[in-house]
Amino acid sequence: MPSSPSTPNPAAADDGDALRFCSTCAFSDACASQGYDKSALSELHVLVDHVGPFHAGEPVFRAGEPFDAIAAVRAGMVKTSVSDSQGHEQVLGFSLPGEVIGLNAIHDGRYPCDAVALDTVYLCRFSFPRMSLLATRMPGLQARLFSLLSAEIGKVALLAANHRTDARVAAFLLDLSERYARRGFSATRFTLMMARTDIANYLRMAPETTTRVLRRLQDDGLIAIQQREVVLLRPDRLAALVAAADAD
Repeated sequence: MPSSPSTPNPAAADDGDALRFCSTCAFSDACASQGYDKSALSELHVLVDHVGPFHAGEPVFRAGEPFDAIAAVRAGMVKTSVSDSQGHEQVLGFSLPGEVIGLNAIHDGRYPCDAVALDTVYLCRFSFPRMSLLATRMPGLQARLFSLLSAEIGKVALLAANHRTDARVAAFLLDLSERYARRGFSATRFTLMMARTDIANYLRMAPETTTRVLRRLQDDGLIAIQQREVVLLRPDRLAALVAAADAD
């Protein structure tokens, strides 16, 4: 991951000193649940570099670069994607504040995809070799790493399980809703920082199909859209769409 100047982050919660971490950090629950003492938290804290800002369109890392760190998104949104030999992009996902990027590089030792900022992004960068050594002495941290790896593998379920276009878009919106809610944001009102073409690419749809489905969901009173802001008016009916597709 290319170096970037350490910069105070005005858009994220203050992580205090070496004994207290940002509440949205992907590892904060591991620290809190295990009741680590001050010395253990101090060891973890020194592994963290605050980096940014990365502005919209700037790379966080590129496919093929050597892997030496994972990063938690501290503010903003990051898109991950791969490109084929003809330069055609396939979007892999969108990472929100508190979520980790770079986990899929652990096996081969190189980043297998591109990660690009969609707006102004700040990161907490963790040296993976040093974190791995520390995890052997902090079972909660080790368990959290395994949990994050499991979640990374499970992301494909969103696309694999729902074949109908309406259900696929509904699942995408509900997934964002749940992820925002886990981080203390609104579950029913949020901004789509990614372009519609990126959403379509991620959902394996034509852009016009995605636009048509969103318009249909709005006409049916399930959602409201104003530019990039989305309001989930009937999340129960969105969930019913997904459940019906799963039952087929």
